[in-house]
Amino acid sequence: MVNTIVILLQIFLAFVGVYQFVISLFGIVRKKKHLRHNPKKSFAVLVAAHNEEQVVGALIENLKNLDYPKELYDIFVICDNCTDGTADIARRYGVHACERKNLHLRGKGYAIEWMLKELWAMPKQYDAVVMFDADNLVNTDFLQHMNNDLCEGHKVIQGYLDTKNPEDSWVTASYAITYWYCNRLWQLSRRNLNMANYLGGTGMCFESNLLKEMGWGATSLVEDLEFSMRCVQRGIKPVLNYEAKVYDEKPLKFKASARQRLRWMQGHFTVARHYFFPLLWASFKERSFVKFDAALYSISAYNTFIGFVVTVMLYVDNLIPADNVFTSIYYYLPWWVAGTAIALTVFMFPFVMVLEGVRSWRMYLHLFSMAVFQLSWLPITFYAFFTQNNKTWSHTQHTRVIRLEEVQSKQV
Repeated sequence: MVNTIVILLQIFLAFVGVYQFVISLFGIVRKKKHLRHNPKKSFAVLVAAHNEEQVVGALIENLKNLDYPKELYDIFVICDNCTDGTADIARRYGVHACERKNLHLRGKGYAIEWMLKELWAMPKQYDAVVMFDADNLVNTDFLQHMNNDLCEGHKVIQGYLDTKNPEDSWVTASYAITYWYCNRLWQLSRRNLNMANYLGGTGMCFESNLLKEMGWGATSLVEDLEFSMRCVQRGIKPVLNYEAKVYDEKPLKFKASARQRLRWMQGHFTVARHYFFPLLWASFKERSFVKFDAALYSISAYNTFIGFVVTVMLYVDNLIPADNVFTSIYYYLPWWVAGTAIALTVFMFPFVMVLEGVRSWRMYLHLFSMAVFQLSWLPITFYAFFTQNNKTWSHTQHTRVIRLEEVQSKQV
């Protein structure tokens, strides 16, 4: 009976792998858009910040110099439980410093929910809300791209997430390669297929009327994924704008990275519990492939957890000097099936780097260390499963002060 369950779990994981591989093929071809609408939409640009005095100034400078009419956007820095000079720096730059003090409801999701209530109560209203993190940098045409998509009728838009410090360490390089892979073979493929894209926590744009109607309501440790699922439930498809680039700072050290990814996986388990079965049922009831895809995406943390557990069980079973208790599905398949699956998995990462125009040979060398980074997701997700009820938000410290000009001059 147990062996049957193990085999069924392997079949399910194989299905998910083949499914995602087929979807990813539709991201190989990039169809460049040439839409351009005159600047029309007004934006409230929100910057989520908790003790970010070292990096927030560079982002504010960047945002004040966007290639978009200055009268059509205002910048609001959410100084969430800050104990440093974040608010003073924001005021010095002449933007709105919105200070929030609530030690009980901590985290970005709660801060955004509070800020939106403050925003709706202001005399001036905006067509859309854009959200960044304080450590970000953004291309100067970002709002123009958001304006284009809003004018085309889209209500939720995600920009292209890139890394502003890819060559700082093997950890940041691993993040960068992962981002390129996800942008091209997860996000762009779904945009090309007219499916729902998934929000990435920053570089996000929302139509104001939609936010007022839905409310934010995303206060888990992964508020971006949670809001994505809420949108799909309501029949709203977030879309990717591949030309609107945002650069995110990534941790230099493995320990900080593991802590950040643990928080993400804890949040992923929470979202899966709340949204998988409702979305799956709705996908069958409404014959909606978009909702089926979202349901499958919502349990990605469970897929990693199950894959880790099953792999460990099979390896341990093979190491014990006795008859095997569990059976690998590859036992029933030709030898080349497993070899092909592994080869394709390995090949896709350098292939996507070529597609994204990566020229630095050092980044290609980091493919070897990135294998360690990817494997580290397994124990992190395993630990997250048993600590998923820990809702304590942890802050990732940002210290890398880089200007947009430096990032663009060092394009890898």
